[in-house]
Amino acid sequence: MLKRIFLPSIFIILSYGFWISPDFKEISAGVAIFLFGMLFLEEGFKAFSGGTLERILQKSTNKLYKSIGFGVITTTVMQSSSLVSVLTISFLGAGLIGLAQGIGIIFGANIGTTTGAWLVAGFGLKVKISAYAMPMLVFGVILIFQKSKSLKGMGYILAGLGFLFLGIHYMKDGFEAFKSTIDLASYAVSGLKGLFIFTSIGIFATVVMQSSHATLVLIITALAAGQISYENALALAIGANLGTTITAIIGSMSSNIIGKRLAGAHLIFNVVTGLIAIIFMSQIIYSVDFISDAVGIAGDDYTLKLAVFHTIFNLIGVIVMIPFINSLVNFLEFALKEEDLQGDKNFDKVKYLNDSVLEIQETSMAAIIRETKHLYENAFEIIAQGINVKKGNIVSSMNLDEVVSEVYSQTAVDIDNFYNRKIKGIYGEIIDFSTKAQSNMSPEYIEELYKLKLANRDIVEAVKDIKHLQKNLIKYTESTNKHIKKQYDTIRKDLAELLRNINIIATTDEEDVIILLLSKTKVHTEKYDIIANGTLDNLIRNSLITNEMATSLMNDTVYAYDISQKFTAMAEVIFINRCGDMRSLGADMVVSDEDIDSILEKKDN
Repeated sequence: MLKRIFLPSIFIILSYGFWISPDFKEISAGVAIFLFGMLFLEEGFKAFSGGTLERILQKSTNKLYKSIGFGVITTTVMQSSSLVSVLTISFLGAGLIGLAQGIGIIFGANIGTTTGAWLVAGFGLKVKISAYAMPMLVFGVILIFQKSKSLKGMGYILAGLGFLFLGIHYMKDGFEAFKSTIDLASYAVSGLKGLFIFTSIGIFATVVMQSSHATLVLIITALAAGQISYENALALAIGANLGTTITAIIGSMSSNIIGKRLAGAHLIFNVVTGLIAIIFMSQIIYSVDFISDAVGIAGDDYTLKLAVFHTIFNLIGVIVMIPFINSLVNFLEFALKEEDLQGDKNFDKVKYLNDSVLEIQETSMAAIIRETKHLYENAFEIIAQGINVKKGNIVSSMNLDEVVSEVYSQTAVDIDNFYNRKIKGIYGEIIDFSTKAQSNMSPEYIEELYKLKLANRDIVEAVKDIKHLQKNLIKYTESTNKHIKKQYDTIRKDLAELLRNINIIATTDEEDVIILLLSKTKVHTEKYDIIANGTLDNLIRNSLITNEMATSLMNDTVYAYDISQKFTAMAEVIFINRCGDMRSLGADMVVSDEDIDSILEKKDN
């Protein structure tokens, strides 16, 4: 409904502007070209994200000052705080960073966006930048048509810069010519009234253009042409800062609860910063004049003084808010509770899959990996219950014989019910999301995605296997026949050991331990072949078990073998370092059980 009213209204306003002044068309075209350039820049930077994105994020955001620095640098390079906000929501949605880190990036982005004002005021208005725009556009378009991803990305960046420069040129010339039609400076409003009016105009302009940077460029070019007063330009800059939060809020609509919390943090930060700027406007203007005199900025160079003002009030906002980051995180977690948005608590839902992470292929892949781990955790729980042992005992250091002896329940758990509540829905969402993500992925990522789909299928099939295995496990572990009871307790013990090893793999960062334990699980799968090792033949020949027991045992060892094999294959995909030599080592390295135990014992000592 809002779009049906909003979009026609914009068209009507623009059409009226075109009708009353041909020069207004030049200004509007400049804004449109500028925004088009920002879209090209965004596309170009996405091409260079590469497979190192996760590592860069981990190293660049593990401390607050690093998060702020990351926000400053990325916004300075990309020249779009809105883009950085949307990408940060994407990182959060995929689980690559935490909320506090995301807030730090947003703080840095607000500082980084001030560099755009400096570049336009200090360079864009001093030289004829259209002369630089044309070669950039020519070379950029040529590179865009190349097959190489890197060359194509460079082409988008060059063309984007070219369009940005061209847009600034048209806005600058448009405002200069616009004077002959309408002198906007005559509509200047001074005092507190003007402050609120022009702040509101700045918010509206940024909401329409979805870019505070574009609004700032528009303000600076209008100020340079004398079409707005310096005082009103400062108010417009405050409004641009407030308006840019709308982009983050819109971007968070398709995100998970953490993304929505980040949008809330962005809104709170910019509102607080805006209020500080409005309340202490006189003091900040005095500081601007003092700093401008100190660095040699002329008293009537209002465009550069606007850049100084924009920098000061954003820095003040960050300095004021830094001590309250933890409080802000706690408030947002209290105000936006996860369970309020998840619906039926009896059914587990996906945590990381949302449209916001589809922005770039790395965040899509990271989200799928994390969701697969989520599915694994649920499957781990039901397999533990299916073999009638307590999950807490498996992940502890308790002796495996004791783990098996302390049963989870005296009655069978409803695996079908658990499957419908905690497996089926998540698995379906992962497959659906993978299909959407694949359209935006390179061939090498599609290959990795195929392996992840197989890993998810293995998890689901393992759950189905435990359902078939459970019936006889309960029956024969309570049997008076000690021989069949021993065999089924052995199956339970082996599967408990499998789950314990997979849990260690999932929770350790030591690559050699992961490889050794994977090798151990592969060795242990051989134990389930009771025909090859002569166990079944011995039990039947000596009449220790009945034919019915023998048939059940033979079938159930196959189920146990399948569970072990599928969980091992799954672990190789989702827990081994995906881009190093470790994966190939994990595939080739198979050593004896004794060697593995001795190596692990030495590490413990």
